[in-house]
Amino acid sequence: MKVKKIPMRTCVVTKESLPKKELLRIVRTPEGDILVDETGKSNGRGAYIKKDLSVLESARKSKILEKRLECEIEDSVYEEIKNILEK
Repeated sequence: MKVKKIPMRTCVVTKESLPKKELLRIVRTPEGDILVDETGKSNGRGAYIKKDLSVLESARKSKILEKRLECEIEDSVYEEIKNILEK
């Protein structure tokens, strides 16, 4: 039986290489909207962060997501991410 390969992605905050399922993808769509992509399949430029509230706060303070996605990110997006992580 063939072993299925686990897709690995790197967290932009911690620089850890983790399985894709352990990360949350934030996407800037071609129209310029910022979305939280729980499916991992949305079109656009994406950045991954670890599913951890302390990592989210670190990303917010350092503005690393804004740098990676090359746009401004509103507080409402950070609140949406926080709500998803608290589930």
